Amino acid sequence: MEKAIFAGGCFWCMVKPFDTFPGVHKVVSGYTGGHKENPTYEEVCSGTTGHVEAVEITYDPGLISYKSIVELFWQQIDPTDMGGQFCDRGDSYRTAIFYTDEEQKAAAEESKRELAESGRFQKEIVTPILPAKPFYPAEDYHQDFYKKNKEHYESYQISSGRAGFIKENWG
Repeated sequence: MEKAIFAGGCFWCMVKPFDTFPGVHKVVSGYTGGHKENPTYEEVCSGTTGHVEAVEITYDPGLISYKSIVELFWQQIDPTDMGGQFCDRGDSYRTAIFYTDEEQKAAAEESKRELAESGRFQKEIVTPILPAKPFYPAEDYHQDFYKKNKEHYESYQISSGRAGFIKENWG
């Protein structure tokens, strides 16, 4: 098993697309990229920890490639927005790819370059590719939110603007 770590705005919205992808064994909502050990949701939202909301994906590289996971990541976010994602604004909702080794870094950089050259977006692709830092799982009530709170999750996907953006840009 290998791990991939992505920040794509609200972590509630980032679990389901990966959780239902063949070859993915586990998706954990959490925090990474900052300086505070074991931060709480409230601390991360305060903007004082340097962390972003993220997901840690455990996958079987024999069944799914890292490149395929990165491509799915791009399809969940607005990679041209540095100020957050959709209705969620602020540093804790920024996007990022956190690589765990040089192979992941190279694959992420190639994928980003391909996306930029595709012409799919008129603005610059600004999602950074950064070395992984410690990942801290979020509180239990944030885990598998789309399963525990199906109606709230589906409503939020629409009202946040994420569902419409994905449909418009990825079909």
